[in-house]
Amino acid sequence: MGIVNIDDDLHEQVRRASKVSARSINAQAAYWIRIGMLCEMNPTLSYSQVLKRELEAAGVTAPSLSPDRAAVDA
Repeated sequence: MGIVNIDDDLHEQVRRASKVSARSINAQAAYWIRIGMLCEMNPTLSYSQVLKRELEAAGVTAPSLSPDRAAVDA
């Protein structure tokens, strides 16, 4: 593990995002780095497609929302 120097403004954004996503500051930065790397390596995929692929690779499955269910949840 190493130290990464980032701009103070970016650090503040990571700190704020970490509160919203219930991650530590380091975990939030690692998440952004990992997803950013995957998006760069797979430029034809959207963020949602990258995330779906990673969740499936981890064995996570979620039921699809039917149009009726989505209206109820909205």
